[in-house]
Formats: sequence, C-alpha cells, structure tokens
Amino acid sequence: MPVTHEVFNQAGEPPAHDAFTGDAALLEAVSAFGAGWAAPHLAAVGARIGSPELRALAREANRNPPELAAFDRFGHRIDEVAFHPAWHRLMGMIRADRFHSLAWTEPRPGAHVARAAVAYLWGQGEPGVCCPAAMTFAATAALAHAPDLLARFRDRILAPGYDPRPLPPAEKPALGVAMAMTEKQGGSDLRQTRTTATRAGDSWRLTGHKWFFSVPTSDLFLTLARTGETISCFLAQGWRDDGSRNAVRIQRLKDKLGNRSNASSEVEFDGLEAVMVGAEGRGIATIIEMAHLTRLECALGAAALMRQATSLALHHAAHRRAFQRALIDQPLMRAVLADMALEAEAALWLALRAAAATDAAARNPAEAALARIIVPVAKYWTCKRAPALLAEALECHGGNGFVEEHPIARLYREAPLNGVWEGAGNVICLDVLRALTRTPEAAAALAAELAPARGADTALDALIAGVEAMLERPESAEPVARRLVEHLALALSAALLLRHAPAAVAERFIAARIVHPALAFGAAGATGGDADLLARAAVIPDACPNA
Repeated sequence: MPVTHEVFNQAGEPPAHDAFTGDAALLEAVSAFGAGWAAPHLAAVGARIGSPELRALAREANRNPPELAAFDRFGHRIDEVAFHPAWHRLMGMIRADRFHSLAWTEPRPGAHVARAAVAYLWGQGEPGVCCPAAMTFAATAALAHAPDLLARFRDRILAPGYDPRPLPPAEKPALGVAMAMTEKQGGSDLRQTRTTATRAGDSWRLTGHKWFFSVPTSDLFLTLARTGETISCFLAQGWRDDGSRNAVRIQRLKDKLGNRSNASSEVEFDGLEAVMVGAEGRGIATIIEMAHLTRLECALGAAALMRQATSLALHHAAHRRAFQRALIDQPLMRAVLADMALEAEAALWLALRAAAATDAAARNPAEAALARIIVPVAKYWTCKRAPALLAEALECHGGNGFVEEHPIARLYREAPLNGVWEGAGNVICLDVLRALTRTPEAAAALAAELAPARGADTALDALIAGVEAMLERPESAEPVARRLVEHLALALSAALLLRHAPAAVAERFIAARIVHPALAFGAAGATGGDADLLARAAVIPDACPNA
C-alpha cells in the first residue's frame, strides 16, 4: 500500500513533567499558606500526575466504565460493581498519595493546604477517583459527632492502602467512605428526605431510596433518614459483620456526561442496618459538615480542570503551526491563552485560601468565620468559570479537541460536574447570603480579608463598596445573590493576587475582570504582560518556548 502522507505539525503527547514544581503559582500558594514543609511529598505527587503512565490509566478507566452485576448467574442478588483494572490502580495511587488523609494525619499548621494541593494535582490527573477519595477525607468531619465510631474506624479510613475486596470493615486494613443523601423528590433540599429509620435494638433499619449514591461499593457510608418528624444522620456498612451484603439494592448505574470512570448509582434501602451519627433530629446539620469540605473539593476540582486545560492548550499552541507561525506566536491566540492562564491562577489562589481558612479554623475563630464564606464563594465561582474555560481550551485544539481520543474532550465533559455536586449555583449563592446576613462574625471576617486591598485600585474599591451596598438591604438581596457572590469572588481573587502574586498578574486581573470585563476569553482588552503570564503558566516543558 503506498504511503500517501506523512504526519507532521501535530503537537504530540505532552512529555513527562512535574505538575507541582513546574507550577510557579502553586509553589507560591503552598508556601504562602503555610504548607511549604510538604513540598517533597507534593513533588512526588506532581511527578506522578505528569507521567505518561497516569495519563494512560485515566484514559483506560474512562474508556471502560464500571458495570453493574445485580444478580449472579443463578439468580442470587449480589449488587456488585466491576471496575476496570486501571481504576483499581488509580485508586491505589491516590490513596498512597494521601489525598484522603494528609489533613488529618499531619499535626501541624498547613495540613489542609497540603492536602488541598494534592487534590488540586490529582484533579489534573483523573477526577473520577477524586470523588471516593474526597468523600473519605470529608467523612471525618461528620464522624466527629460519633467519637466511638470515629475511634473504631479512623485508622483504617486514613490508612494509605487500598483494599477493594467486598468484606466487612472489620476484616480490612483500609476503608473507603461515601455518602448518600439526595432523593428523587428533593435533590439539594434535604428536608424532603423520605427514607425512614426504625429502631432495632442498638441500631436502626432504614427503608427508602437514594437517587445519587457514588461509589456504592464503599466499605462505609453516611446517609439521612427520618426518625419520626425529624431527619437524622446514619452510618452504614457496605457488608455486615457476618460477611453478607447490607441491604443496599443497586437499581442501576448512572450513564453520566462525565466522570465516567466512577460508579454513581440509584439504590434502594430495604432494611439497611445502620447506626446513628450525632444527635437524633440533627442529621442535616451533622452531614453538612462533611458537605462543607466536599464543597471545598468542588472548588479545587474546578480549579484543577482549568489548570490542566490551560496546560494542554499551551502545549498544543507551542507545537502547532498555522499561517506560517506557531499558534503561540500569534498575538490573538496569545491573548486568549494569557487570559486563560490568568483565570486558572486566580482560581487556584481562591481555592487554596479557602483551604487555608479551613486549616486555621480550629485555632482561629476569625478564620473559621471566613471559611464559612469563602468556601461556598470559591465553589460557586470556580465551578461557573471552569466550563467556559474548558470550552475555550477545546477550541484552541480545533477539531483535534473534539474527538474522544483527546484528553481535552474528557475534561470538557467533566467540567460541569463540580457545579452540581454539593449544591447547584443558586443553592450555594443562597448559602452565602444566609451566612452574610445571619452571621456577623462571617461578615466581619470577610471585611478583614478584603481590608488590605483597599486603596490599591479605584475599580476594586468600587466593587467592594457595591458589595457592601447590596448587603445593607438583605431583604432585597436574594434576586441579586448571584451578582453578589460573583463580585465577592472577584474582590477576594483580586485581593489575594495583590497580596501574594507578582504585581503584573494582579494588575492584569483587575484590568481584565473588573475594569474592562468581557464575555469571552481574550476579549477583555487588557494588554501587556502576555509573555510573562504564558511563561508562568507553562507547567509542561517546551509549552511556551517563545514567551
């Protein structure tokens, strides 16, 4: 067969790289927020994330999604989920990297920031395995309301190993934890929970359904059920102590837009054996402490997707030529890429500041109050910006980005997920408004966080003043809650960049997002500094050779 063409002018696979030490902004943020001591561990994680091995495993895990086997061939109910070997390999890696445990096992300041950096790196690798790791991490907050249960399971929840065997928790050295809250009729409105719990000696039996239950093969999971007129929180084992499957009937696995390597399911509870966590009737308040941490995870995950998409776009633009020039040498493309890099960096600083507030919350009441605000603000804004940036990054690749073989297509399908997980946009905005209008400490902590930025730029001062004006009339703030949270996110991002990032980055952000904002990346009209922004964002080697 004759050769009709040769392959050239294709970017090719990115080379192996360290996604931590090559990321200037991430290095600076980790140091600024007190986690510089974790740099050796983060460098090891970064090298793993930038490796061809991990890229191949992520591709295989998504090409071969989990499969449900509700019954065996003889008709016995088994409710098993079969995962591709790539999934199990990735799960072993993410637990070894202490995604789920670093915040709880390092007794020093900055532990939550270090763990957030691990999450940020893994969000660039394979978001599917981030879900079970994040739930396992966050479960500790809810289990703190049941000290006996926490003492019983803590060491194995935080163990660095991975054990997928379907066995009772007592027989396993490492445990994964999930949560199952939403029901068909309720969604984010957990007060509409209809699952019921009846007492059975020292435990309870739960009957009902859950509309979204990710990782239904988990060893332990937290859930909600009604005890009379009120809603309580419960912990259930996936397998009973006698080795039998607990009463979790997997009805089907969700056929999802993205996050395909991960198993999300619809389940029925038919007399599920469980124990109560926290006070009876305080279920939503108990489990929301877990949800607060997973909302932080959404912000980190969205920021990670923006970082990875920008990296891939830079790599492509540096190695693709059109109209006699490399794409990255063309002024309009440089403006687009620089704007994407600016957005990704701002998202990183906002998410890691939220992690820093979470880290200091137990030691500093003002930081605890700030965490109450900045976590949902970061969750809302980064999750809104990620789909737009991923669409732009896909467009940077042209038709190559629109085929499933390319990782940018998988990232694009992943981008909307964090916006709906743990509360969609309106729910999050109302939560921010509730905290600001009902918790004076939170409003005061926010004002203190923004205070150092006052006077640095007249446009930023006007933005902050506008936020304050909206809050002066809380009774009329709900219709404009999205604008309020958007302006808070912009003000916080600008303040963080002014304090920690190079001056040129902060000035460019204020110009492009506050002074002359635009609807499309690269259209804000901010000029100057493209080369520095692109060089700063070039995590992948040779992604910006001419910056």
